[in-house]
Amino acid sequence: MDFDSLKTIAVVGLSNKPDRSSYTVAKYLQNCGYRIIPVNPTVDSVLGEKAYPDIDSIPADTIIDVVDIFRKPEAVMPFVRQAINRGDVRVIWMQEGVINEGAAEAARNAGLEVVMDKCILKEHQKCNLNY
Repeated sequence: MDFDSLKTIAVVGLSNKPDRSSYTVAKYLQNCGYRIIPVNPTVDSVLGEKAYPDIDSIPADTIIDVVDIFRKPEAVMPFVRQAINRGDVRVIWMQEGVINEGAAEAARNAGLEVVMDKCILKEHQKCNLNY
């Protein structure tokens, strides 16, 4: 994964509760310089960013590089379909424990890169170790 080419990450299921893993991961990514777009219909904003109820609600002029999904596997497909329909998303990232082979196949068939059952924070740290 070439993290250097990524700028904007839509975080599906981003909680406004600091003890939740979605919050911890998004805050880490934001601190690393990525723009975070919260996708959660139950909050107005998270980490100082306006939240959207779904991918379709994010303005079309906002380029999204990655859709990072913190949802149960059975809830993933609608977000993947929305990401595919946008045309700008390059990567679907399903966090640890999120495995949906059908959604992964649909994303790959649409030309998107898929990462499944991995934590984006941990993978970013692996790629950015300073020796």
